Amino acid sequence: MTADGALVVEGLHVAYGEAQVLFDVSLEVPPGTLAACVGRNGAGKTTLLRTIAGFLRPRSGRVRYGDADLVGRKPYEVARMGIRYVQQDKRVFADLTVRENLRLASYATGDSDWSVVFRYFPKLEALLDRKSGYLSGGERQMLMLGRALLGRPRVLLVDEPTEGLAPAVVAQLGEVFAELKGKTTLLVVEQNLPLVAKVADVVYAVKEGRVVAALRDPEAIRSGTVEAYL
Repeated sequence: MTADGALVVEGLHVAYGEAQVLFDVSLEVPPGTLAACVGRNGAGKTTLLRTIAGFLRPRSGRVRYGDADLVGRKPYEVARMGIRYVQQDKRVFADLTVRENLRLASYATGDSDWSVVFRYFPKLEALLDRKSGYLSGGERQMLMLGRALLGRPRVLLVDEPTEGLAPAVVAQLGEVFAELKGKTTLLVVEQNLPLVAKVADVVYAVKEGRVVAALRDPEAIRSGTVEAYL
């Protein structure tokens, strides 16, 4: 994996029909860093990720990765550029085994080297023949991230990865994110502020569809200053 371009959002306005959700949102994720997007439910965080990933088309504004403009591209085109979206719902192919889920990801990406998956999530190797529908929430999250790591992604867009998970799994995911930094660029929507304080290089606070604060000072991030904006 290589982090070879900045992810830049400029003046993004997004609506569902007549209901506008994002208002003039701008942010930047430098190569090889982890940006956290925090805010209350309904603030527009998932809408932001879905727009970057190509599932929603903005009313106006730009989304760029390096020199490439992402607006107007289909989701599969964005994915082929190395920008992977890991959704919030922890949805896997429940009737398929872990092995079969990984094979589908290998087919889509052309990458059959699962060593990177097992390096970050060794538990999955022991679960290869288990039906994914019988995995715990934490194991499903590992599988979703593992699938996304195949094909050497340049950018990972991860939506609420720790929601509803046990503290031990949350801690493990924090270690994975810390290790991924420098190898890929990450934009993570997360409400676990202690985790954000540990792993984020920049924190964007989103409130009612607007970015109301951008924290880049490490001490401000570690001290939990962002909570005052939520």
